Amino acid sequence: MKGRRPIWAVMLVLMMAFTACSGNQKETAETDTPAASSEEREEAYSLFPMTTDGFAGDTMPYYEDGTMHIYYLLDQRDGKTGYHPWAMLQTKDYCSYENMGIVLPYAESASEQDNALGTGCVMKDQEGNYHAFYTGHNDYYQPAEAIMHAEGTDLTHWTKIPEDTFIDENYSTNDFRDPYVFYVPEEKCYWMLVVTRKDNNGVIVKYTSTDLHKWKDEGVFFEDDMGYSTNMECPSLLKFGSKWYLGFSDQWPDRVFHYRISDSINGPFVKPEKDTVDSNGFYAGRLETDGEHLYVVGWNGTKIGHDDLNDYDWAGNMVVHELEPKTDGTLVPVVNDKITENLSRSVSLVPSLMADTVKYDKGNIQFTGSKYEFFQYEAFENATRLEADITGFKKGDLFGISFAPNMEYAGALTYLFNVDENKVEFYNSPKLFESYAQSFMDYDFTGRDKIHLTLLLSDGVASLYVDNEIALTARMYRSQGTNWQFFSIGSEVTIENIEAFD
Repeated sequence: MKGRRPIWAVMLVLMMAFTACSGNQKETAETDTPAASSEEREEAYSLFPMTTDGFAGDTMPYYEDGTMHIYYLLDQRDGKTGYHPWAMLQTKDYCSYENMGIVLPYAESASEQDNALGTGCVMKDQEGNYHAFYTGHNDYYQPAEAIMHAEGTDLTHWTKIPEDTFIDENYSTNDFRDPYVFYVPEEKCYWMLVVTRKDNNGVIVKYTSTDLHKWKDEGVFFEDDMGYSTNMECPSLLKFGSKWYLGFSDQWPDRVFHYRISDSINGPFVKPEKDTVDSNGFYAGRLETDGEHLYVVGWNGTKIGHDDLNDYDWAGNMVVHELEPKTDGTLVPVVNDKITENLSRSVSLVPSLMADTVKYDKGNIQFTGSKYEFFQYEAFENATRLEADITGFKKGDLFGISFAPNMEYAGALTYLFNVDENKVEFYNSPKLFESYAQSFMDYDFTGRDKIHLTLLLSDGVASLYVDNEIALTARMYRSQGTNWQFFSIGSEVTIENIEAFD
């Protein structure tokens, strides 16, 4: 997922220092946005939740009666032999979450198969009883992984059924995990999809059952079609509208969520031209629907050492994207209407610093193309929805949004719109043109005269939506509490209709 800068851009950074010196900037206290209401909410919104119990790993969403129940692997990082119990968060509006705590513990003994819990699913059978299927993982065992089963009369209390544990030696016994179970009325049986390997290739295999206790191997359901022989983790399969969608995340090399489309539950599943909705800041996405809307739920990782400048670690904050099908069945991430409704209180945008070549009029920013230009605002403190339109861009232009801005290199945390390469990129380095993008999404600027962006900020995580066509999620510990800016590098772009809400 890396794209190197063109050589001319590397040279451009040498000129930037000359235009960002103290003689080429000015302070401003002008503000055109109404001040925020003094009315206090009982609880701050959390768009990307985690809890004090630990970090959110692989998610297992289950929707019922107006509530999204999101089970997840709880990454406690406590150094114990056992790890990753299942915990659960509940939400009705994707802005506030109720923490239900640990609902399915791992076994305390290193001699048991589920000394660590792996990903699975929750479902309701035809009689109205709940079932949790999960991966039992044990680093000291052979086989290392097996499929396990628990039953419940509600969604928080579970009884494990050890006798239902199974492994299939027709496939890899070290990669046999992430069961996804659902009922198929046409066949009057239950399906289970399992991630494993066969003939040195990543595959998703299918099992069937009539009682949810004994399972029949039905062979390979889907195999890696990307040429990497990767494990296709955390699969999900559901029908939305007239199409069947198969979702999974590649364990290597990119570590992003992918999806495939079919007119039939049995396939063939076709890879769309753009088969991702976000980049490597969003992993282990699982599909779920409330009947009217389609969602993909995953996580954004913490950074190694909790340092913005480092690579991603495993587990972090939960992220939910709403997905919308286009007429051809392809999916695009869109801003959740419930988030827009809740984050609707106008926030005062207070300018703090600007390059003296910038034209600022009635809240709109006009960059003149004079090398490196910026317009800074004071920090966001709460969960925030930022909206803006960008016009006037052309081939070769570079512009974007930076947090923790730097007078020489735009900022330590930067969303860059790269028109030449048709990409929207995220950099976590203060030296923008001397580093690789940590994340990027392809985005074709051709034929457009305006792009609309929505940036959601909360809990040290940011999700950027561009024209409701792509999302780019990134870890930014300093996205709240530090100044931020729009910037331009030799580009005569205009930023207009700038608004913020919390």
